[in-house]
Amino acid sequence: MTFLEMLQDAQQRNASMLCVGLDPEPRKFPAAMRGDPSRIHEFCARIVDATADLAIAFKPQIAYFAAHRAEEQLERLIAHMRRVAPHVPVILDAKRGDIGSTAEQYAVEAFERYGADAVTLSPFMGFDSVQPYLKYEGKGAFLLCRTSNPGGDDLQNQRLASVDGSPLLYEHVARLASGPWNTNGQLGLVVGATYPAEIERVRALAPKLPLLIPGVGAQGGDAAATVRAGWRADAPIVVNSSRAILYASSGDDFADAARREAMKTRDALKAAKR
Repeated sequence: MTFLEMLQDAQQRNASMLCVGLDPEPRKFPAAMRGDPSRIHEFCARIVDATADLAIAFKPQIAYFAAHRAEEQLERLIAHMRRVAPHVPVILDAKRGDIGSTAEQYAVEAFERYGADAVTLSPFMGFDSVQPYLKYEGKGAFLLCRTSNPGGDDLQNQRLASVDGSPLLYEHVARLASGPWNTNGQLGLVVGATYPAEIERVRALAPKLPLLIPGVGAQGGDAAATVRAGWRADAPIVVNSSRAILYASSGDDFADAARREAMKTRDALKAAKR
């Protein structure tokens, strides 16, 4: 299946819009594992096992693995996901953005080394920095559009006087992604849950694209407002929660606590559709 087909299948099978973000910080692990980077795979695998029937996607953040020389553990973790949750797509959160020849190597990393189904990208070096990923048939890419961090205003909310209609930069990115850049039909956009009005605007500009929406949970995004702004029956939203799920408990019951938190968030998102 293509990435979008996997996403739609997981959405229906798990009745979910919840993406479980995997941002492992050993200093936050339960006491028996705390401070031990060699336990990253074990910690994350138990989270995956506990939430495999609740998630629309898993999103490992590559920096949290690379910072601890744990890339090999990330490879094993994604292989584990394939065994226990083959129907749940894997989004590699890498936010890559570089010239074409380098982007080709990053695409190999994401899709061949790690075997991800989709990757997050920065679009600000233009289409030639995105195109190498779109050459992989059926693979997805989410372009940063209106991100949840306060500093996003510095660029994304600036007006482009030289473009027809003088759109804001994030609006221009949304139009490109839903139009001429979407050459393999698998593009999506990253829009932060902390800006529901902007989610609604991006959805209007890109009515058919999947939206990856971080910021629910520890970052304070409103789950119900997020769904009302972005959800459409024919265009999935992928609402990410990381820390609130991963660190729901600091005890030996961390996986059970993660499951409870994931279920609570999934059900809150579902309820907001009605």
